[in-house]
Amino acid sequence: MTRGVSIIRACIASDAAGWRLDRALAAALPALSRERLKALISSGEVRDGAGTQVRDPSAKAKAGKYEVRVPDPIAPHNEPQDIALEIVHEDDHLIVVDKPAGMVVHPAAGNFDGTLVNALLHHCAGRLSSIGGVARPGIVHRIDKDTSGLLVVAKTDVAHEGLSAQFARHSIDRRYQAIVAGVPNPTSGSVDAPLGRSSANRQKMAIVESGRGKRALTHYRLVQPLLSSALVECRLETGRTHQVRVHMASIGNPLLGDPVYGRSKIAHRDILNQLDFKRQALHAAELGFVHPVSKENLSFKSAMPSDMQELFRALTV
Repeated sequence: MTRGVSIIRACIASDAAGWRLDRALAAALPALSRERLKALISSGEVRDGAGTQVRDPSAKAKAGKYEVRVPDPIAPHNEPQDIALEIVHEDDHLIVVDKPAGMVVHPAAGNFDGTLVNALLHHCAGRLSSIGGVARPGIVHRIDKDTSGLLVVAKTDVAHEGLSAQFARHSIDRRYQAIVAGVPNPTSGSVDAPLGRSSANRQKMAIVESGRGKRALTHYRLVQPLLSSALVECRLETGRTHQVRVHMASIGNPLLGDPVYGRSKIAHRDILNQLDFKRQALHAAELGFVHPVSKENLSFKSAMPSDMQELFRALTV
């Protein structure tokens, strides 16, 4: 099935030359929001007058013609599916979901259905923000497939833009529960280390030199010592891919069950096998933000899921 695409041509005026490309295009194309254009640029849908693809929204705009390709609103694999969801909060502009471990957030190679987006398209009757593009309607942020917990999704573009701005300012309150190997020393602290793709394995993230990756900042504190392990709370200032997993592993306390960044000790491995626990022990437990329309302070909590509770009990000294 071929995805339809609309071609929009823009002309950037000379007085906008030197601006960020997303800003200059937003000024030239008022029908498309800056956030929508940023997503289109990043996904390779924008070309300059010479036909060269431009992928950096922060690149300096040149005066002249640009071509913007806008895919149809719904991607071929984004079909509504009647999948049960645990809705924590919902209004006309946004929805907060408690995602189970094992559910992918949006369709991608290898996971074309059964995702959170498929479920939301059915639940919301297709009414989701278009800013994330055809592949990720409504998606403002993500959590890994095998991480459970709270996620906010935008139903309108105004909500998407308002939430994105809060994520950019790092004003969203995100707290995770993690069961890690060993007890962190010191028992509380911060890991401020940039993350980027690993040069050895592009499927993994790694701490990289400043300038090569994006800044990532995680604050952690010990909640309770366990059997050669600990329950830890991690508060995110930034939200990079695999941030908690990489940062905790970097200080010698990888998440139990993590198949990519952790190596379980024999004692832990036996317990994980006995419980058939096959994911990283990570749960997005708290989420707080200002409603982008009503300006109300919203805060939500999610109880530790049963599989992590069982692991916690098995490790309790």
